[in-house]
Amino acid sequence: MADLNTLDIGGSEGLMTRLQSITDPRKPRGVRHSLVSTLAMAVCATLAGYRSFVAMAEWVQDLSQEQLARFQCRFHEDKGRYIPPSEPTIRRHLQSIDGDEFDSAIHSWLAAQSDSTTAISLDGKSLRGTRTETERAVHLLAAFSHDEGVVLNQRVVDSKTNEITEFQNLLDPIPLQGRIVTGDALHTQIEHARYLVDQRGADYVFSVKGNQPTLKKDIEDLDDEDFSPCVHRGRKGTWTD
Repeated sequence: MADLNTLDIGGSEGLMTRLQSITDPRKPRGVRHSLVSTLAMAVCATLAGYRSFVAMAEWVQDLSQEQLARFQCRFHEDKGRYIPPSEPTIRRHLQSIDGDEFDSAIHSWLAAQSDSTTAISLDGKSLRGTRTETERAVHLLAAFSHDEGVVLNQRVVDSKTNEITEFQNLLDPIPLQGRIVTGDALHTQIEHARYLVDQRGADYVFSVKGNQPTLKKDIEDLDDEDFSPCVHRGRKGTWTD
């Protein structure tokens, strides 16, 4: 996904179009580099494996004039060429924007880039180093593509709720028609299954463990002829009680 020739950067639904939704906190006076341009290059540098500010700047400096033009970099009239942003510029831009806006724009774009047939996996984890004496560690619930390992969306699970309540909010922006969604035993919920199949036209693979002993026992007692639990009403994966 880091190949610039295959990424939708400047199209009507491309990366730069989606990044235009991000609020530019800078004052108009003295603005030299486009915020959208700098952010788009930072995203593509990250996809290419360049994660630090210095590494991003090095990646940007190696871009050709044609590629800089594609990112709509500033054109220097006297020098007659496009000028890439420096490391301090990239750092300032990334540190000044609203993180939630940036997150939403990137993930909506990545979801559009992802193979619409690949399975989607759900994973929740707490971030190291974010726990304080008064607050628990930041916990994220993410949806990512199996084949590419790209995060398609993520939600912060605050201390007043859990992953179950964020399930639909996480998946709502992602195209799910005809796809398979996998999750651990926590997400083995009737409401989740109905949402995926009846509302989104998807299939699912959920684990069943000891946290649902009755369901686990019912599955263990199934005979081969009792399976599958799906009823096919003209399309794959229609679920019923």
